Amino acid sequence: MADLYDSEEEELTIENDAVLTKYKTAGEISNMVLKAVITEVIPGASVINVCSFGDKLILDETAKHYKKDKNLKKGVAFPTCICINEVVCHFSPLRSDPIVLINAGDLVKIELGVHIDGYAAVVAHTLVVGATLDSPVTGPTADAILAAHNCAEAALRLIKAGNTNVQVTDAIQKITDSYKCTPLEGMLSYQIKRYQTEADTDKQIVLNPSESQKKEIKNIEFAVHEVYAMDVFVTSGNGKTKEHEATTTVYRRTEETYLLKMKASRAFYSDVCNRFTLMPFTLRAFEEETKARMGLKECVTHELLQAYPVQMDAEANPVAQFKFTVLVVPNGNIRINGGLLDTATCKTENKIEDKEILSLLAQSANRKAGGKKKKKKAKSAVDEAKSEAAEVN
Repeated sequence: MADLYDSEEEELTIENDAVLTKYKTAGEISNMVLKAVITEVIPGASVINVCSFGDKLILDETAKHYKKDKNLKKGVAFPTCICINEVVCHFSPLRSDPIVLINAGDLVKIELGVHIDGYAAVVAHTLVVGATLDSPVTGPTADAILAAHNCAEAALRLIKAGNTNVQVTDAIQKITDSYKCTPLEGMLSYQIKRYQTEADTDKQIVLNPSESQKKEIKNIEFAVHEVYAMDVFVTSGNGKTKEHEATTTVYRRTEETYLLKMKASRAFYSDVCNRFTLMPFTLRAFEEETKARMGLKECVTHELLQAYPVQMDAEANPVAQFKFTVLVVPNGNIRINGGLLDTATCKTENKIEDKEILSLLAQSANRKAGGKKKKKKAKSAVDEAKSEAAEVN
């Protein structure tokens, strides 16, 4: 698999039109899938069905692009995860796991990612099931959602050439303070590169840095032609997290090497390399779950795969999340996904009063919107995804 993402030549950036187009295409698909998944988040829906629906729709939609290039990889850059209330991230259950249902009033976080030729667009959105303009979200949950949303909007306006990661971290702290909330401690956003949604780079943005992170994270300056996945988590609690009891199902291949001993491990790892490259994946993507688990253990033991354990708020407070992918260009930036929250569905007495933050948020921001033609094409794929997801159980 090394030929897919390793090269002696300098890596192409979004300065290259073909690369820019692949990022934008992935962004358009990710937002289309996100909108479709949102419609599935209703009372009584099972989390596994919604996750399966999202993953199938990603595969269906990416299959429509670059058909002539048979060697071009495309598909899921991050499996669909549905995290409810205090669950923070990475919940994407298997067929053998207990059924988890979505209820009215639940705060639901949707996260997913799409890639075209290794160029990824990752996105996350938060909603409260049943919230409307006439029946808005209130209290600490509304505070967390609005704080996270405004943090994401502020970050969007700051991730531009010449600005720094410290400016983003400071703005996020000011906004969460305004809503009497807290960013989750130590959560990172990254510069991303081809086949890497968590690039091996010092270019990181940290939310609510821990004492150790304050010493380790470097002050960096954003530069033209870079790409960032900006991920914001906010809670009404103290910002501490802990590992959830749910089974870990999401993994990502590392760049470590090891000669696996078991035949089942070698077969499983080969499948991972061929199907997912360095992108995170869920064990649900394997038809024979038992065989996949047999091969998984040796791969994890020898650090060929990195686990994404399910996390939760340490005090069981609801957590809101917004995530988007942004391209830094000479005249500012381009957000290629996200930005779907209707803030009118949340009501709170708290508000931002800091003049610098208000001025920042008042600035215009680039947004991408899909055309009607693309939405119409997606309809059949949505129906197919619904049908397959229903067969999961």
